[in-house]
Amino acid sequence: MILEQLFHLRENRTSVRRELIGGLTTFLAMSYILAVNPELLGSTGMSKTAVFTATILAAIVGCLLMGLVANFPVALAPGMGLNAFFTYTVVQEWHIPWQTALAGVFVAGILFILLTLSKLRDKLINLIPSALKYAVSAGIGLFIAFSGLQTSGIIVANKSNAVALGNLHSPTVLLAIFGIIVGIMLVTANVTGGIFWGMFITAAVGMIFGIIPLPTGIISGVPSVQPIFGQAVTHLGNINSFQMIIVILTFFIIGLFDTSGTLVGVATEAGMVDKESGEVKGVGKALFSGALATTLGAVFGTSPTTAYVESTSGVAVGARTGLSSVFVALLFAIAAFFSPILTVITSAVTASALIIVGILMLSNVQYIDWTKFEIAVPAFFTMIMMLLTYSISEGLAVGFIFYPITMTVKGRWREVSALMWTMMVVFILYFAFVA
Repeated sequence: MILEQLFHLRENRTSVRRELIGGLTTFLAMSYILAVNPELLGSTGMSKTAVFTATILAAIVGCLLMGLVANFPVALAPGMGLNAFFTYTVVQEWHIPWQTALAGVFVAGILFILLTLSKLRDKLINLIPSALKYAVSAGIGLFIAFSGLQTSGIIVANKSNAVALGNLHSPTVLLAIFGIIVGIMLVTANVTGGIFWGMFITAAVGMIFGIIPLPTGIISGVPSVQPIFGQAVTHLGNINSFQMIIVILTFFIIGLFDTSGTLVGVATEAGMVDKESGEVKGVGKALFSGALATTLGAVFGTSPTTAYVESTSGVAVGARTGLSSVFVALLFAIAAFFSPILTVITSAVTASALIIVGILMLSNVQYIDWTKFEIAVPAFFTMIMMLLTYSISEGLAVGFIFYPITMTVKGRWREVSALMWTMMVVFILYFAFVA
């Protein structure tokens, strides 16, 4: 049997049926990205329908690579947090054209590929303190939750306090609040695909009350990706500034944290960690799949592709091999024909997804040792500066600057790697000459 030879189903104590159920569960849990990614990247001037197709292509390629090459029960798609950084920081705050930003994603993907092919992979991951990795993840969670509150109108700009509560009499704001409550209730109740169903219910209620216009159709041909396809390659020549180096480094570092952390988490849940050595079986191939997916995703026209922690939902119902990832790819392919529904996915609808994912990412603060002040300071500044500067890279920069300082004052300078000292200098130069 071909499937047995490819995925070693018996060896992993699973079946085609269990892998199908696992793949369907994972797809429902992460399918919100089909609505959120076009909404976020569309605000940069990119075609929303083209981004929709690019998102699907990146997910299909990523899932197939993860399934067929690595045989891992992990699904990939353009990542939350990284798409927010792409949109709000790189394009809107730094005024870098989206075409050049895609070129930055492409270069970061190439660097990721080179890293996975070398012996430096594990060393580089270990050279960055765990506390900062968790702080970066938690900070991104705060950032995207805040962006969801802001874009939906729940939180607005205020001259005296910087921010304030929005107009609670606005139908759009009320719809967003309704969506957040419904989404939180569904996720709390452990409903499979709770984020997706929360958005579905919110959109339906919005249409019923005339807050959201009805779609012109449900099924159509796959939208063309032509307006954004290949822009990452043709604009490589625009990477000629220190600012773009910071962009690439941020995409690379966060992508590395995100993918490696998720792979380890899902592998542990699936029992794929060697009990004696503590190593994850096949992690090299899995990281390579993620790196290649990011690179190809940039060519298609989307922000970095990464492993989804929602894959644990599929593992929880029995997925143990890459066959589940292949099924996720097939489901994304089917979803490509439902682009007309995008017109009903407004910022009020996506707010719940951004906030719930933000809450889940914030849970990483539990792994930071807050009792050690030299650790707490850089972790705190990483998170709070991401939120207050409205910039993921600047928050990361501040945290990376503080870490060597506090560790040195505490007498723990020997624990600071050469990489961290180098990053501190790079980010100081960034603030001195670019920011």
